[in-house]
Amino acid sequence: MPNLYLLLGGNLGNRTLYLQQARETIAAKVGTIVQASAIYETAAWGKTDQPSFLNQVLEVETILTPEQVLQTINQIEHDLGRERLEHWGARVIDIDILFYDDLVQQTQRLTIPHPQLHLRRFTLLPLHEIAPGLAHPVLKQNIAELLEVCPDRLEVLKYQDQV
Repeated sequence: MPNLYLLLGGNLGNRTLYLQQARETIAAKVGTIVQASAIYETAAWGKTDQPSFLNQVLEVETILTPEQVLQTINQIEHDLGRERLEHWGARVIDIDILFYDDLVQQTQRLTIPHPQLHLRRFTLLPLHEIAPGLAHPVLKQNIAELLEVCPDRLEVLKYQDQV
């Protein structure tokens, strides 16, 4: 069964509740959550004039294809109230596919591995917690190595109010 790595994030409303609801729905509709990182808090990246984000990485075993995963997580985002108003804008929930086994795929709707993951400390730190030796199939470095050379210097802190 393929292993899928997802990044959950959000910076509006009850952030921990939205992460919890996303995890529960992912477990019901995408697959079995094998591992979940701690929740981390980070200042907004890209568009910085907005509230801080909470982020978490999940490892999920799934029988869904990458396209089915994308369709399902987009529906979960919609059902939880995500509105896509601006690129990198504030949101109640965001769910990104980071890896799907060692698949390398680029289509109009989906790029796997996530094209920005190696540039984002808020992605690499929780991913490192659960899969430090996971190899990036394009960059040929593992998560520990990518974290070490990550150009992003935003502080990523474990969130104290864990769900």
